[in-house]
Amino acid sequence: MAKPDLSAAVLLLLLLLGSFLSPSSVNADAVLSAPLNVTIRELEVNSAVVTWEILEGDPVIGFAITQQKKDVRMLRFIQEVNTTTRSCALWDLDEDTEYIVHVQSISMGGSSPPSQPVLFRTPKESEKMASKSPDEVTMEEVGQAAQLRAGELIIIVVVLVMWAGVIALFCRQYDIIKDNEPNNNKDKAKNSSECSTPEHPQGGLLRSNV
Repeated sequence: MAKPDLSAAVLLLLLLLGSFLSPSSVNADAVLSAPLNVTIRELEVNSAVVTWEILEGDPVIGFAITQQKKDVRMLRFIQEVNTTTRSCALWDLDEDTEYIVHVQSISMGGSSPPSQPVLFRTPKESEKMASKSPDEVTMEEVGQAAQLRAGELIIIVVVLVMWAGVIALFCRQYDIIKDNEPNNNKDKAKNSSECSTPEHPQGGLLRSNV
């Protein structure tokens, strides 16, 4: 009886395994493309917003961002999954400093290659204030103006209440003085009549000289 060929059996087994494994499942990272059109927006002294785009059809479930100061090795790594957002806020930046940013897409199979590096510089505080339009009003300034208006209204109300109290007190005193005037007039009339009428002794008679 002939013995089975072991090499042929092993080759057949490898072919069967190869048919079940697709190239996309073995090398999923190579399929995911790097983010495109990475842009820095809303650049402020201490913050900025990075935005990007992805190719349609990429199974992206999140993103990863590396932020680095130019000529400095220390990195900040930001990662978020289970999201479809295409933007991320960068915070706690130093003014007048250059930064380099890379963006990567994340899928179930891994991460994409990093995007092209984006270099940007944060402005100085003085430059930001100088470029600010006179008509531009920030939320902080609006809050301060509202507080000032509220304080002014409180002062006006207090002054009006005080004036109302003074007027009410004056009217009350005026009514009291006006009510006492008839009694004063009667007393004055009585005193004047007593002074104008001559007094005669009781029981006396007026005699005329003939």
